[in-house]
Amino acid sequence: MTVTTSTDRTFAANTKLPWLIGNARLTDLSGQLLGAHIAHAGLIIFWVGTTTISEVLRYVPNVPMYKQGLILLPHLATLGWGVGTGGQIVDTYPYFVIGTLHLIASAVLGAGGLFHVFRSPAILYTVGGRVARFHYEWNDPKQLGLILGHHLIILGLGAFLLVLKAMFLGGIYDTHLQDVRLISHPTLNPEIIFSYLVGMKNGSWNILGLASVDNLEDVIGGHIWIGCILIIGGIWHIVVTPFSWVRKILPIENGEEILSYSLLGLALMSWISATFVGYNSTVFPPEFYGSERLGMANTQFFLGIVAFLGYVWHAWRSRSISS
Repeated sequence: MTVTTSTDRTFAANTKLPWLIGNARLTDLSGQLLGAHIAHAGLIIFWVGTTTISEVLRYVPNVPMYKQGLILLPHLATLGWGVGTGGQIVDTYPYFVIGTLHLIASAVLGAGGLFHVFRSPAILYTVGGRVARFHYEWNDPKQLGLILGHHLIILGLGAFLLVLKAMFLGGIYDTHLQDVRLISHPTLNPEIIFSYLVGMKNGSWNILGLASVDNLEDVIGGHIWIGCILIIGGIWHIVVTPFSWVRKILPIENGEEILSYSLLGLALMSWISATFVGYNSTVFPPEFYGSERLGMANTQFFLGIVAFLGYVWHAWRSRSISS
């Protein structure tokens, strides 16, 4: 079966550089777009694996990580891997193992991406059965809800991985104690957790909002809450078709609209992350990241601007397509 699609609505439709068209050529090919999606995830994880191992190989003991220009090892140290009293790195072998596991995972994802691109059907519904359940049409809210629901559940499980590490699997690093500890009693009080969303902390308003958190109990309690919300929300979207009033507020008629919503969410996360990087020493301990983190924070903020501009661009294009 030969399927052709038009790219005349893409940014680079008439370009002499066809690589600029990117995945737009796969917009109507659910199987091949899935393959590209999986392969992209494999590339990201491959970068994580190679960068982690590279940083392990060039790590210099007794020199702070931030002075060595390390990117990923500080995150692993914050999670409590290979860290001793005072924030000293006592064992880099866990970092090597984690990097290797990422390389193995990237190979699996890469193979899955190649399979969906070259061997599986270009359009999923053509094979029928369970696979056809994951075929989508951009204007089919029930099917898009099914796919969104699965994504949300996976994100929720990811949040609980941090909870498990913090509470049961060795604990995480606490900069206030300068040691790794188990978070035995995470904060579950919804009044405390959700007050951060409006910038309230200890009864007063704080301009940092979420980034004003100063203890790991609240951090892990927040992840428990968000993990539950994501999983319950995922199940909801799998079972329940979006209400008509929701579809009026957030219309979905083409791939451009979904991409624009995703980029808006990415921009929001980048700006929240920039605030944490710049001002929160509980989540970003100075032992690993240093005290002067303006460069990292600015990078996050700039990436948020790029994502927001992408949202504006694709939202405008979606309206022009719909009209």
